Amino acid sequence: MPQITMKALLESGVHFGHQTKRWNPKMKPYIFAARNGIYIIDLQKTLKYTKEASQYLRTIVRNGEKVIFVGTKKQAKDAIKEEAIRCGMPYIATRWLGGILTNFTTIKTRVARLKQLEDMEATGYINRYPVKEKMNMLKEMKKLQNNLGGLKDMNEIPGALFIIDVKREENAVREGNRLGVPVVAVVDTNCDPDGIDKIIPGNDDAIRAVRLMCKIMADTIIEEKVAMEKEKEVAMQKEESEKTKEQSVEGMENAAEVAAAAADNTNYAEVFKDKPEGTK
Repeated sequence: MPQITMKALLESGVHFGHQTKRWNPKMKPYIFAARNGIYIIDLQKTLKYTKEASQYLRTIVRNGEKVIFVGTKKQAKDAIKEEAIRCGMPYIATRWLGGILTNFTTIKTRVARLKQLEDMEATGYINRYPVKEKMNMLKEMKKLQNNLGGLKDMNEIPGALFIIDVKREENAVREGNRLGVPVVAVVDTNCDPDGIDKIIPGNDDAIRAVRLMCKIMADTIIEEKVAMEKEKEVAMQKEESEKTKEQSVEGMENAAEVAAAAADNTNYAEVFKDKPEGTK
């Protein structure tokens, strides 16, 4: 598990909530105190729930499922995209299009179209079209890249969503809840924690805080992938070793059979070597 410390949370400003006049009472269990009109989030709970969320994502990855990183506001979009790419997961960093989960068949069709257009551009085939048609296709490709570029490697409904700012990404939360896709999210003091399966109480506005949380989740996913790969290698080596052992045993058994047969033939020859031909 990635090293998650209280010091790192403090230095990144994860403990700063919103103004006391802008809060959701449902977040009261996660608030430590109020200072100068600002709610201070209980970092002991943040630390605990971050570790729980991290462990939960490990389970999702071990099951062979994807985790969509979602965060479209200015403070989150770069971190969401960078960390998702680093750990090999899909992401939405511009706008959550309605139906990404609930109308996934249509989304897959649009992603297929994006791949087709990118392939046409890469091979130069797009240059065979008239200029106006070519420009329209390039414009379509750019729009699809902007909206769905982070989903090109997602072939099925994900195993979980990791969200920064559930208030802004309420459509993503709603679709996840509707389909039973677990939601892991950083939840600030002004947000409604209902519908969030794994709550990480924390600052969802400060760039450093957002980057830290995205990094922790990405590191978790990478660590689990590496662990799974090592386990796979060990299993293959064990299988190869057992196969070699079986072949060795089989070879020894064959050698023993040959030796026994040779011994029998020798004994048979010794019995009859002194008898005249035709005697019984």
